[in-house]
Amino acid sequence: MKYFEIHSLFKGKKAIKVIKAPNKTDAIGMAKSKTPGVILNVKETSAPVEDQLENLKNNIMNAIIKKSIQMKDLIAAVRQLAVMTDAGISIHDSIEEVSKATVDKTLKEIFEQVDDDLNSGLSLAESMMSFRHELGDVTIAMVELGESTGNMAESLEKLAEILEEIEENRQKFKKALRYPITVIIAIGIAFTILMVYVVPKFKSIFEKLKADLPAPTKILLFMEHMVNNYGHLLLIGLVVTIVTFKYLLKNNEDFKAQYDRYILKVYLIGNITFYATLSRFTLVFTELIRAGIPISDALDTALLTLDNVHLKKKLAAVKTSVSRGVSLTEAFRDTGLFEGMLIQMIRAGEQSGTLDKMLDKVTGYFKSKFNEIIDNIAAYIEPILLAFIAGMVLLMALGIFMPMWDMAQAVKN
Repeated sequence: MKYFEIHSLFKGKKAIKVIKAPNKTDAIGMAKSKTPGVILNVKETSAPVEDQLENLKNNIMNAIIKKSIQMKDLIAAVRQLAVMTDAGISIHDSIEEVSKATVDKTLKEIFEQVDDDLNSGLSLAESMMSFRHELGDVTIAMVELGESTGNMAESLEKLAEILEEIEENRQKFKKALRYPITVIIAIGIAFTILMVYVVPKFKSIFEKLKADLPAPTKILLFMEHMVNNYGHLLLIGLVVTIVTFKYLLKNNEDFKAQYDRYILKVYLIGNITFYATLSRFTLVFTELIRAGIPISDALDTALLTLDNVHLKKKLAAVKTSVSRGVSLTEAFRDTGLFEGMLIQMIRAGEQSGTLDKMLDKVTGYFKSKFNEIIDNIAAYIEPILLAFIAGMVLLMALGIFMPMWDMAQAVKN
Protein backbone atom coordinates (compact mmCIF):
# COMPACT_ATOMS: atom_id res chain seq x y z
CA MET A 1 0.00 0.00 0.00
CA LYS A 2 1.20 3.51 -0.89
CA TYR A 3 0.40 6.94 0.53
CA PHE A 4 -1.17 9.70 -1.59
CA GLU A 5 -1.65 13.34 -0.76
CA ILE A 6 -5.10 14.61 -1.84
CA HIS A 7 -5.56 18.34 -2.50
CA SER A 8 -9.24 19.35 -2.65
CA LEU A 9 -11.39 22.48 -2.79
CA PHE A 10 -14.70 22.67 -0.93
CA LYS A 11 -16.76 25.87 -0.46
CA GLY A 12 -13.77 28.03 -1.36
CA LYS A 13 -11.45 26.33 1.13
CA LYS A 14 -8.49 24.16 0.22
CA ALA A 15 -7.86 20.96 2.16
CA ILE A 16 -5.07 18.38 2.19
CA LYS A 17 -5.66 14.78 3.17
CA VAL A 18 -3.43 11.67 3.09
CA ILE A 19 -4.92 8.30 2.19
CA LYS A 20 -3.56 4.79 1.59
CA ALA A 21 -4.18 2.99 -1.71
CA PRO A 22 -2.50 0.37 -3.93
CA ASN A 23 -2.01 2.86 -6.80
CA LYS A 24 -2.85 6.38 -7.97
CA THR A 25 -5.99 5.34 -9.84
CA ASP A 26 -7.48 3.72 -6.74
CA ALA A 27 -6.40 6.74 -4.68
CA ILE A 28 -8.34 9.07 -7.01
CA GLY A 29 -11.41 6.83 -6.81
CA MET A 30 -11.26 6.70 -3.00
CA ALA A 31 -10.71 10.47 -2.83
CA LYS A 32 -13.78 11.18 -4.97
CA SER A 33 -15.97 8.95 -2.80
CA LYS A 34 -14.68 10.16 0.58
CA THR A 35 -13.63 13.77 0.00
CA PRO A 36 -16.28 16.50 -0.49
CA GLY A 37 -15.76 19.15 -3.15
CA VAL A 38 -13.42 19.15 -6.15
CA ILE A 39 -10.20 17.12 -6.30
CA LEU A 40 -7.41 19.46 -7.40
CA ASN A 41 -4.36 17.20 -7.27
CA VAL A 42 -3.30 13.71 -6.22
CA LYS A 43 0.38 12.89 -5.71
CA GLU A 44 2.32 10.12 -4.01
CA THR A 45 3.93 11.07 -0.72
CA SER A 46 5.79 9.54 2.18
CA ALA A 47 4.05 7.98 5.13
CA PRO A 48 2.92 10.33 7.93
CA VAL A 49 5.14 10.53 11.01
CA GLU A 50 2.57 8.62 13.08
CA ASP A 51 2.55 5.73 10.60
CA GLN A 52 6.36 5.73 10.40
CA LEU A 53 6.57 5.49 14.19
CA GLU A 54 3.94 2.76 14.18
CA ASN A 55 5.88 0.82 11.53
CA LEU A 56 9.10 1.23 13.55
CA LYS A 57 7.34 -0.04 16.67
CA ASN A 58 5.92 -2.99 14.74
CA ASN A 59 9.35 -3.83 13.31
CA ILE A 60 10.90 -3.83 16.78
CA MET A 61 8.08 -5.93 18.20
CA ASN A 62 8.32 -8.36 15.28
CA ALA A 63 12.04 -8.69 15.95
CA ILE A 64 11.26 -9.62 19.56
CA ILE A 65 8.07 -11.63 19.01
CA LYS A 66 8.00 -12.93 15.47
CA LYS A 67 4.59 -14.06 14.27
CA SER A 68 5.02 -17.38 12.58
CA ILE A 69 2.70 -19.64 10.65
CA GLN A 70 2.44 -23.34 11.36
CA MET A 71 3.77 -25.00 8.23
CA LYS A 72 1.16 -27.77 8.37
CA ASP A 73 -1.61 -25.16 8.35
CA LEU A 74 -0.05 -23.34 5.38
CA ILE A 75 0.30 -26.61 3.45
CA ALA A 76 -3.34 -27.50 4.19
CA ALA A 77 -4.47 -24.03 3.04
CA VAL A 78 -2.45 -24.27 -0.19
CA ARG A 79 -3.85 -27.72 -0.95
CA GLN A 80 -7.38 -26.45 -0.31
CA LEU A 81 -6.75 -23.53 -2.68
CA ALA A 82 -5.42 -25.95 -5.31
CA VAL A 83 -8.52 -28.16 -5.08
CA MET A 84 -10.93 -25.22 -5.22
CA THR A 85 -9.23 -23.49 -8.15
CA ASP A 86 -9.01 -26.82 -10.01
CA ALA A 87 -12.78 -27.14 -9.52
CA GLY A 88 -13.28 -23.80 -11.30
CA ILE A 89 -13.97 -21.68 -8.20
CA SER A 90 -12.64 -18.12 -8.51
CA ILE A 91 -9.45 -17.29 -6.62
CA HIS A 92 -11.33 -14.59 -4.69
CA ASP A 93 -13.96 -17.05 -3.42
CA SER A 94 -11.27 -19.65 -2.74
CA ILE A 95 -9.24 -17.23 -0.60
CA GLU A 96 -12.37 -16.22 1.28
CA GLU A 97 -13.26 -19.84 2.06
CA VAL A 98 -9.71 -20.70 3.14
CA SER A 99 -9.58 -17.68 5.47
CA LYS A 100 -12.74 -18.99 7.17
CA ALA A 101 -11.50 -22.59 7.36
CA THR A 102 -7.96 -22.10 8.69
CA VAL A 103 -7.41 -22.31 12.45
CA ASP A 104 -4.08 -20.48 12.44
CA LYS A 105 -4.83 -16.91 13.59
CA THR A 106 -1.89 -15.33 11.76
CA LEU A 107 -2.72 -17.18 8.55
CA LYS A 108 -6.38 -16.18 8.88
CA GLU A 109 -5.41 -12.49 9.21
CA ILE A 110 -3.14 -12.78 6.16
CA PHE A 111 -5.82 -14.35 3.96
CA GLU A 112 -8.38 -11.79 5.08
CA GLN A 113 -6.01 -8.97 4.09
CA VAL A 114 -5.19 -10.74 0.79
CA ASP A 115 -8.94 -10.97 0.12
CA ASP A 116 -9.29 -7.21 0.68
CA ASP A 117 -6.34 -6.51 -1.65
CA LEU A 118 -7.87 -8.72 -4.34
CA ASN A 119 -11.06 -6.67 -4.09
CA SER A 120 -9.02 -3.49 -4.60
CA GLY A 121 -7.66 -4.83 -7.90
CA LEU A 122 -4.31 -6.36 -6.96
CA SER A 123 -3.22 -9.74 -8.28
CA LEU A 124 -2.79 -12.66 -5.88
CA ALA A 125 1.03 -12.44 -6.05
CA GLU A 126 0.94 -8.67 -5.39
CA SER A 127 -1.42 -9.21 -2.46
CA MET A 128 0.80 -11.87 -0.94
CA MET A 129 4.01 -9.85 -1.45
CA SER A 130 3.19 -7.81 1.69
CA PHE A 131 3.41 -11.07 3.69
CA ARG A 132 6.58 -12.36 2.07
CA HIS A 133 8.32 -13.06 5.40
CA GLU A 134 5.34 -15.01 6.75
CA LEU A 135 4.44 -17.00 3.63
CA GLY A 136 7.96 -17.45 2.25
CA ASP A 137 9.57 -16.62 -1.08
CA VAL A 138 8.76 -20.01 -2.57
CA THR A 139 5.04 -19.35 -2.10
CA ILE A 140 5.28 -16.00 -3.87
CA ALA A 141 7.30 -17.49 -6.74
CA MET A 142 4.91 -20.39 -7.35
CA VAL A 143 1.85 -18.12 -7.21
CA GLU A 144 3.51 -15.88 -9.81
CA LEU A 145 4.11 -18.99 -11.92
CA GLY A 146 0.43 -19.90 -11.68
CA GLU A 147 -0.62 -16.40 -12.74
CA SER A 148 1.82 -16.24 -15.64
CA THR A 149 0.89 -19.69 -17.02
CA GLY A 150 -2.82 -19.49 -16.26
CA ASN A 151 -2.69 -22.83 -14.44
CA MET A 152 -2.98 -21.78 -10.80
CA ALA A 153 -4.25 -25.17 -9.58
CA GLU A 154 -1.18 -27.05 -10.84
CA SER A 155 1.20 -24.43 -9.44
CA LEU A 156 -0.49 -24.53 -6.04
CA GLU A 157 -0.36 -28.33 -6.01
CA LYS A 158 3.36 -28.21 -6.80
CA LEU A 159 3.80 -25.53 -4.13
CA ALA A 160 2.21 -27.81 -1.53
CA GLU A 161 4.66 -30.58 -2.48
CA ILE A 162 7.62 -28.19 -2.21
CA LEU A 163 6.44 -26.91 1.19
CA GLU A 164 6.01 -30.49 2.42
CA GLU A 165 9.56 -31.27 1.35
CA ILE A 166 10.88 -28.14 3.10
CA GLU A 167 8.96 -29.05 6.26
CA GLU A 168 10.28 -32.62 6.12
CA ASN A 169 13.85 -31.32 5.86
CA ARG A 170 13.22 -28.90 8.72
CA GLN A 171 11.93 -31.70 10.95
CA LYS A 172 14.94 -33.87 10.04
CA PHE A 173 17.23 -30.96 10.91
CA LYS A 174 15.49 -30.46 14.27
CA LYS A 175 15.69 -34.16 15.07
CA ALA A 176 19.39 -34.25 14.21
CA LEU A 177 20.09 -31.25 16.45
CA ARG A 178 18.12 -32.61 19.41
CA TYR A 179 21.07 -34.59 20.82
CA PRO A 180 23.76 -31.86 20.60
CA ILE A 181 21.35 -29.22 21.96
CA THR A 182 20.46 -31.48 24.91
CA VAL A 183 24.17 -31.98 25.64
CA ILE A 184 24.89 -28.24 25.45
CA ILE A 185 21.97 -27.41 27.78
CA ALA A 186 23.12 -30.06 30.27
CA ILE A 187 26.66 -28.65 30.20
CA GLY A 188 25.30 -25.13 30.69
CA ILE A 189 23.22 -26.18 33.71
CA ALA A 190 26.13 -28.11 35.24
CA PHE A 191 28.50 -25.19 34.67
CA THR A 192 26.06 -22.72 36.25
CA ILE A 193 25.63 -24.94 39.34
CA LEU A 194 29.39 -25.24 39.70
CA MET A 195 29.87 -21.48 39.37
CA VAL A 196 27.10 -20.61 41.85
CA TYR A 197 27.51 -23.29 44.52
CA VAL A 198 30.81 -25.18 44.22
CA VAL A 199 33.50 -22.71 43.15
CA PRO A 200 32.62 -20.09 45.86
CA LYS A 201 33.43 -22.68 48.56
CA PHE A 202 36.88 -23.24 47.10
CA LYS A 203 37.29 -19.49 46.62
CA SER A 204 37.34 -18.91 50.39
CA ILE A 205 40.00 -21.61 50.76
CA PHE A 206 42.17 -20.09 48.03
CA GLU A 207 41.88 -16.62 49.59
CA LYS A 208 43.24 -18.00 52.88
CA LEU A 209 46.28 -19.40 51.09
CA LYS A 210 47.30 -15.90 49.93
CA ALA A 211 49.46 -17.57 47.32
CA ASP A 212 49.96 -16.91 43.64
CA LEU A 213 47.24 -18.97 41.97
CA PRO A 214 47.79 -20.78 38.66
CA ALA A 215 46.23 -19.40 35.46
CA PRO A 216 43.35 -21.97 35.23
CA THR A 217 42.29 -21.07 38.80
CA LYS A 218 42.38 -17.34 38.03
CA ILE A 219 40.21 -17.93 34.96
CA LEU A 220 37.78 -20.02 36.99
CA LEU A 221 37.54 -17.42 39.76
CA PHE A 222 37.04 -14.63 37.21
CA MET A 223 34.17 -16.56 35.62
CA GLU A 224 32.65 -17.19 39.06
CA HIS A 225 32.92 -13.49 39.89
CA MET A 226 31.19 -12.49 36.65
CA VAL A 227 28.37 -15.03 37.01
CA ASN A 228 27.60 -14.27 40.67
CA ASN A 229 27.98 -10.49 40.55
CA TYR A 230 26.96 -9.58 37.00
CA GLY A 231 24.89 -12.58 35.96
CA HIS A 232 21.68 -10.55 35.51
CA LEU A 233 23.53 -7.94 33.45
CA LEU A 234 25.08 -10.65 31.28
CA LEU A 235 21.63 -12.13 30.71
CA ILE A 236 20.14 -8.75 29.80
CA GLY A 237 23.10 -8.04 27.52
CA LEU A 238 22.60 -11.40 25.79
CA VAL A 239 18.89 -10.70 25.19
CA VAL A 240 19.59 -7.16 23.92
CA THR A 241 22.32 -8.48 21.61
CA ILE A 242 20.00 -11.13 20.14
CA VAL A 243 17.14 -8.64 19.62
CA THR A 244 19.48 -6.05 18.06
CA PHE A 245 21.03 -8.68 15.82
CA LYS A 246 17.61 -9.87 14.58
CA TYR A 247 16.46 -6.28 14.02
CA LEU A 248 19.58 -5.36 12.00
CA LEU A 249 19.32 -8.59 10.03
CA LYS A 250 15.78 -7.71 9.05
CA ASN A 251 16.10 -3.95 8.50
CA ASN A 252 19.73 -3.17 7.59
CA GLU A 253 20.70 -4.30 4.08
CA ASP A 254 24.46 -3.79 4.52
CA PHE A 255 24.47 -5.77 7.77
CA LYS A 256 22.49 -8.62 6.18
CA ALA A 257 24.79 -8.67 3.14
CA GLN A 258 27.87 -9.02 5.35
CA TYR A 259 26.17 -11.65 7.51
CA ASP A 260 25.05 -13.70 4.48
CA ARG A 261 28.58 -13.65 3.06
CA TYR A 262 30.09 -14.70 6.41
CA ILE A 263 27.58 -17.46 7.20
CA LEU A 264 28.59 -19.35 4.05
CA LYS A 265 32.11 -19.72 5.51
CA VAL A 266 30.97 -21.14 8.87
CA TYR A 267 31.68 -24.82 9.42
CA LEU A 268 28.70 -27.04 8.58
CA ILE A 269 26.16 -24.18 8.65
CA GLY A 270 27.67 -22.73 5.48
CA ASN A 271 27.19 -25.99 3.55
CA ILE A 272 23.65 -26.42 4.86
CA THR A 273 22.76 -22.86 3.78
CA PHE A 274 24.46 -23.27 0.40
CA TYR A 275 22.87 -26.57 -0.62
CA ALA A 276 19.42 -25.67 0.75
CA THR A 277 19.46 -22.34 -1.14
CA LEU A 278 20.71 -23.79 -4.45
CA SER A 279 18.30 -26.72 -4.21
CA ARG A 280 15.34 -24.35 -3.76
CA PHE A 281 16.50 -22.05 -6.57
CA THR A 282 17.03 -24.81 -9.13
CA LEU A 283 13.75 -26.50 -8.11
CA VAL A 284 11.66 -23.39 -8.82
CA PHE A 285 13.72 -22.50 -11.91
CA THR A 286 13.17 -26.01 -13.29
CA GLU A 287 9.41 -25.79 -12.80
CA LEU A 288 9.32 -22.40 -14.53
CA ILE A 289 11.35 -23.68 -17.52
CA ARG A 290 9.14 -26.77 -17.72
CA ALA A 291 6.07 -24.50 -17.82
CA GLY A 292 7.50 -22.72 -20.86
CA ILE A 293 8.45 -19.46 -19.13
CA PRO A 294 11.30 -17.58 -20.91
CA ILE A 295 14.66 -18.06 -19.21
CA SER A 296 15.00 -14.37 -18.27
CA ASP A 297 11.56 -14.28 -16.61
CA ALA A 298 12.16 -17.65 -14.97
CA LEU A 299 15.38 -16.36 -13.43
CA ASP A 300 13.58 -13.27 -12.11
CA THR A 301 10.94 -15.37 -10.38
CA ALA A 302 13.37 -18.01 -9.08
CA LEU A 303 15.55 -15.28 -7.55
CA LEU A 304 12.61 -14.37 -5.31
CA THR A 305 13.16 -17.65 -3.46
CA LEU A 306 16.66 -16.63 -2.36
CA ASP A 307 17.09 -15.13 1.09
CA ASN A 308 20.89 -15.15 1.11
CA VAL A 309 21.97 -11.80 -0.38
CA HIS A 310 25.43 -13.04 -1.42
CA LEU A 311 24.09 -16.01 -3.39
CA LYS A 312 21.27 -13.91 -4.80
CA LYS A 313 23.76 -11.36 -6.15
CA LYS A 314 25.83 -14.08 -7.83
CA LEU A 315 22.80 -15.74 -9.41
CA ALA A 316 21.32 -12.38 -10.46
CA ALA A 317 24.42 -12.00 -12.64
CA VAL A 318 23.18 -15.04 -14.62
CA LYS A 319 20.23 -13.04 -15.94
CA THR A 320 22.51 -10.14 -16.90
CA SER A 321 24.79 -12.51 -18.81
CA VAL A 322 21.89 -14.27 -20.55
CA SER A 323 20.37 -10.93 -21.62
CA ARG A 324 23.73 -10.09 -23.26
CA GLY A 325 23.61 -13.24 -25.35
CA VAL A 326 25.78 -15.49 -23.16
CA SER A 327 24.60 -19.10 -22.98
CA LEU A 328 22.97 -20.28 -19.77
CA THR A 329 25.78 -22.80 -19.30
CA GLU A 330 28.49 -20.14 -19.39
CA ALA A 331 26.43 -17.80 -17.21
CA PHE A 332 26.11 -20.48 -14.52
CA ARG A 333 29.81 -21.34 -14.85
CA ASP A 334 30.79 -17.71 -14.25
CA THR A 335 29.02 -17.70 -10.86
CA GLY A 336 31.50 -20.25 -9.49
CA LEU A 337 28.66 -21.93 -7.58
CA PHE A 338 28.22 -25.01 -9.78
CA GLU A 339 30.62 -27.93 -10.01
CA GLY A 340 32.04 -28.98 -13.38
CA MET A 341 29.80 -32.05 -13.54
CA LEU A 342 26.68 -29.89 -13.08
CA ILE A 343 27.84 -27.43 -15.75
CA GLN A 344 28.26 -30.35 -18.20
CA MET A 345 24.72 -31.53 -17.41
CA ILE A 346 23.29 -28.05 -18.02
CA ARG A 347 25.22 -27.78 -21.28
CA ALA A 348 23.89 -31.16 -22.43
CA GLY A 349 20.34 -30.10 -21.61
CA GLU A 350 20.74 -26.75 -23.36
CA GLN A 351 22.10 -28.35 -26.54
CA SER A 352 19.60 -31.22 -26.69
CA GLY A 353 16.52 -29.15 -25.79
CA THR A 354 15.97 -31.07 -22.56
CA LEU A 355 17.06 -28.30 -20.18
CA ASP A 356 14.22 -28.94 -17.72
CA LYS A 357 15.21 -32.62 -17.35
CA MET A 358 18.86 -31.80 -16.77
CA LEU A 359 18.00 -29.03 -14.32
CA ASP A 360 15.85 -31.58 -12.51
CA LYS A 361 18.96 -33.75 -12.09
CA VAL A 362 20.92 -30.73 -10.82
CA THR A 363 18.16 -30.09 -8.27
CA GLY A 364 18.35 -33.74 -7.21
CA TYR A 365 22.12 -33.42 -6.72
CA PHE A 366 21.79 -30.38 -4.45
CA LYS A 367 18.98 -32.08 -2.56
CA SER A 368 21.04 -35.24 -2.02
CA LYS A 369 24.02 -33.21 -0.73
CA PHE A 370 21.72 -31.36 1.68
CA ASN A 371 20.14 -34.61 2.92
CA GLU A 372 23.57 -36.18 3.38
CA ILE A 373 24.64 -33.36 5.72
CA ILE A 374 21.36 -33.43 7.64
CA ASP A 375 21.38 -37.22 8.05
CA ASN A 376 24.95 -37.15 9.40
CA ILE A 377 24.86 -33.87 11.30
CA ALA A 378 25.32 -35.57 14.67
CA ALA A 379 28.56 -37.14 13.44
CA TYR A 380 29.81 -33.73 12.24
CA ILE A 381 28.98 -32.00 15.53
CA GLU A 382 30.18 -34.73 17.92
CA PRO A 383 33.92 -33.89 17.70
CA ILE A 384 33.17 -30.23 18.51
CA LEU A 385 31.01 -31.23 21.47
CA LEU A 386 33.66 -33.63 22.78
CA ALA A 387 36.36 -30.98 22.49
CA PHE A 388 34.13 -28.44 24.28
CA ILE A 389 33.27 -30.87 27.10
CA ALA A 390 36.91 -31.89 27.46
CA GLY A 391 37.97 -28.23 27.64
CA MET A 392 35.39 -27.42 30.34
CA VAL A 393 36.28 -30.49 32.43
CA LEU A 394 39.99 -29.75 32.08
CA LEU A 395 39.50 -26.13 33.15
CA MET A 396 37.45 -27.16 36.20
CA ALA A 397 39.89 -29.90 37.18
CA LEU A 398 43.04 -27.82 36.79
CA GLY A 399 41.43 -24.73 38.32
CA ILE A 400 40.42 -26.53 41.50
CA PHE A 401 43.06 -29.21 41.97
CA MET A 402 46.25 -27.38 40.99
CA PRO A 403 46.12 -25.10 44.09
CA MET A 404 45.31 -28.18 46.19
CA TRP A 405 48.39 -29.92 44.87
CA ASP A 406 50.47 -26.85 45.68
CA MET A 407 48.99 -26.76 49.19
CA ALA A 408 49.73 -30.49 49.73
CA GLN A 409 53.28 -29.99 48.48
CA ALA A 410 53.78 -27.06 50.86
CA VAL A 411 52.50 -29.10 53.83
CA LYS A 412 54.74 -31.99 52.87
CA ASN A 413 57.80 -29.76 52.73
